[in-house]
Amino acid sequence: MPNLRHLRRPAPAVLDWARVEAGLGTTLPSDYKHLAEWYPTFALGDFLLVGLPEPGEEHVVTRGFRSMLDVFVDAWLETGLGLTAYPAPGGLLPWSESDESDKFMWSTVGQNPQEWDVTVASRGGAWWRYEGGAVQFLAGLCDGSVEPWGLRAFDPEATPC
Repeated sequence: MPNLRHLRRPAPAVLDWARVEAGLGTTLPSDYKHLAEWYPTFALGDFLLVGLPEPGEEHVVTRGFRSMLDVFVDAWLETGLGLTAYPAPGGLLPWSESDESDKFMWSTVGQNPQEWDVTVASRGGAWWRYEGGAVQFLAGLCDGSVEPWGLRAFDPEATPC
């Protein structure tokens, strides 16, 4: 991701993952946790916000996850596609969104969060799945190896928020 290395912390942040995960009721994928330990919240261009916990403010990210989940349930699951929201088994758990209300979610299928795929729901109605983790998905969006179906073009440069 262009410019992301300039945002890297000099040492990994010590985050209370137990608090975050207890608040959500699930373990989170290690790639997301690694990203949060090494980087602050950032935006990709003027499009996608990647909100990450800060030490001592882990409760804020838990609230953010829950808030996105509430909006997701109210606005997106009325599509008739038969999708469910987390905490239902295999339900979708939002981890990011765009400035146009596109949603980026984990599909919580299986016992191991390392195997969760990314599901994208674009504001325009396109739903698609990426078979890989959140960090790999973000990198692929930036380098063009992931087709951004239903998403608008954006400058992939990472900027701090």
